[in-house]
Amino acid sequence: MKQHLIRFVLGGIILLVLLGHSARVYQIPLINHLDSIIYDAKVRLTMPQRVDERVVILDIDEKSLAEVGRWPWGRDKLAGLMDRLFTQYKVSVVGFDVVFAEPDDSSGMKSLDALAKKELRDNSSFQSLVKDLRPRLDFDARFADSLKNRPVVLGYYFSNQSDATTSGELPPPVLPVGSFKGKNVAFTGWSGYGANLPNLQQAAGVAGHFNPLVDFDGTSRRVPLLAEYKGAYYESLSLAMVRLLLGGPKIVPGYPPGVDTRDYGAMEWLELPTARGTLRIPVDENAAALVPYRGYRGSFNYVSIADVLAGRTPVEQLAGKIVLVGTTAPGLMDLRVTPVSNAYPGVEIHANLIAGMLEGSVKYKPSYVLGADVVLVFLAGGIMVFLLPLLTPFRATVVSVIVLLALLTINTAFWYGGNLVLPLANSLVLVALLYALNMSWGYFIESRTKRQLTGLFGQYVPPELVEEMSRDPENYSMAGRKAELTVLFSDVRGFTTISEGLEPDELATLMNEYLGAMTKIVRKNRGTLDKYIGDAIMAFWGAPVDDAEHAKHAVITALEMHVALIELNKDLSAKGWPELKIGIGVNTGVMTVGDMGSPVRQSYTVMGDAVNLGSRLEGITKQYGVGTIAGESTRELLKKEVVFRELDKVRVKGKDEPVGIYEPVGFEGNVSKDDLDELKLWNQALRAYRSQNWDQAEVLLLNLTRIKPRYLYELYSLRVAHLRKEPPGEGWDGVTTFETK
Repeated sequence: MKQHLIRFVLGGIILLVLLGHSARVYQIPLINHLDSIIYDAKVRLTMPQRVDERVVILDIDEKSLAEVGRWPWGRDKLAGLMDRLFTQYKVSVVGFDVVFAEPDDSSGMKSLDALAKKELRDNSSFQSLVKDLRPRLDFDARFADSLKNRPVVLGYYFSNQSDATTSGELPPPVLPVGSFKGKNVAFTGWSGYGANLPNLQQAAGVAGHFNPLVDFDGTSRRVPLLAEYKGAYYESLSLAMVRLLLGGPKIVPGYPPGVDTRDYGAMEWLELPTARGTLRIPVDENAAALVPYRGYRGSFNYVSIADVLAGRTPVEQLAGKIVLVGTTAPGLMDLRVTPVSNAYPGVEIHANLIAGMLEGSVKYKPSYVLGADVVLVFLAGGIMVFLLPLLTPFRATVVSVIVLLALLTINTAFWYGGNLVLPLANSLVLVALLYALNMSWGYFIESRTKRQLTGLFGQYVPPELVEEMSRDPENYSMAGRKAELTVLFSDVRGFTTISEGLEPDELATLMNEYLGAMTKIVRKNRGTLDKYIGDAIMAFWGAPVDDAEHAKHAVITALEMHVALIELNKDLSAKGWPELKIGIGVNTGVMTVGDMGSPVRQSYTVMGDAVNLGSRLEGITKQYGVGTIAGESTRELLKKEVVFRELDKVRVKGKDEPVGIYEPVGFEGNVSKDDLDELKLWNQALRAYRSQNWDQAEVLLLNLTRIKPRYLYELYSLRVAHLRKEPPGEGWDGVTTFETK
């Protein structure tokens, strides 16, 4: 556990910081912004997108402005509208998303009054005429009369201007001063208002404010159902319309049963008791309701006021409906930024809230969600802080995904099942940070392990193999072990003579170029460089990284080394230096591989009979005039992939058992037909030689020499001549014995 202590501490710090945000000790703006984005996304994904037929919006649209005239209209037209709505169309309730703050002087009554008080004050006929015309030309009075004793809700607004401006007359508060004395409710407070003309307000009796709450990002997600002004409490337009629809029940603040409202964070709902039951409307700590958006713009039926005034609208389209009067005409339209649109009609906000209150779809966001968020963050963080450091990256990822899915599932279950809004961003940030911490820590530790592996193996193994080893460092060490590997030895022919003909600096340059070119090929083919022995190179395949094709890669390396030497010799000749020839021995077998040596010097190397045989094979390449000799075990592994020329069966110094030796010619499919025909003829000659059929062997060797002269054919021709003179006898096994290395 000690090795994980730092990660425990860092994870704990992250958890404590985010718990402070959840507990509202302080607020992290980025998390709040992310929470609002998540909430908006959930609203868009879960809104029903069905038109609510109960609510209709009477639209002051372009058509209405064209037919009736520019806004504001004379109040006589609005009086006529009220009469039509309630007498002809039988609507249930009407609400105005407009405010009537100024008197209507469009009738000319003001001018008549001025004449009656001045120029024509002594004209009794004129005075009588003005008296008779007043009821018809006092449009405000006519509109007020159309509001009396009808379920109409006027609209008004609150403001917080510095000069606390007020205009018009507020409706009576729904809850008087002192209603929440001793209770901890953070109402939205206002210092001013813009209300309706007193006679209109007194006639209607009921009004509601149409102020949505604008969050920190400028988005309207909530509407304060109760707002505070000078200690009294006023209802919103939507709440006033719902109350009027239900018969005007008294508002009852709602708290969980058994709690002390003086200490509890806030009320959780408003109750509207009716004869048919109690309607409960959830509110948050600001006595505001989350707007249950039904869909994008157009989630309610719009009817042009021009059609209603003209009587063109079918009665059934408005009968029994809840009617909101608003506008979509350019220049008049009240547009808001909402979770579902950046230009959403303000009147539809009230329509959504009315529909949501009636159908019970307003989401809960009570004060106790703060505690729920703290608990979820604590549990999720505790699991990840103490578990992730103990797991492998894959398992840590699985655990993180499980925790993330659990948080999403809980949040979604409360959203759908409990109609409850739980914060989510803080939990997601917690999971992301703790996962990133542990993955980053693992990455840096892995990098350190990689550096350690590079220090151990980098001088032997290609960088890409070190990278592969670093992904699972536990499986690699320098401890000795036995394994089937392939070893390669190469040596420069006549190096002593070459070195004597060059200056020391020239010799150093030549060897650097040669060893650099050959080593590059070894590494390219996944080989492990063992050592340089003067001009000799020793390499092996299959360790420390397992390689199922170790023999193949070693043979490819041998073939490519000879090809590379051709290009290198061109450069050497251009400098006037002698060309190089090399011999290569390749052998496969069980070897001991590991870090070997003394406390003073150690080397990651291979040892064993198979290694010694590889060295002997390199030494006898010059005896057969070939560039590469592979052992019998190497050939057995590759006989289906590589074309080999069998050279001989030999008994090398230090081994009693004879082994077959082979020259790799090329890969199957890459060897020409002429070379294959030559090999076929050579195999016949070799069989004749081993069966002591000297005449046939001699003729075949002569033909081979004519096809392509090789030192190998010359060697066997000499052997045939010698054995013809001194027959080996019946017990001869055809094996060549070498007494020297």
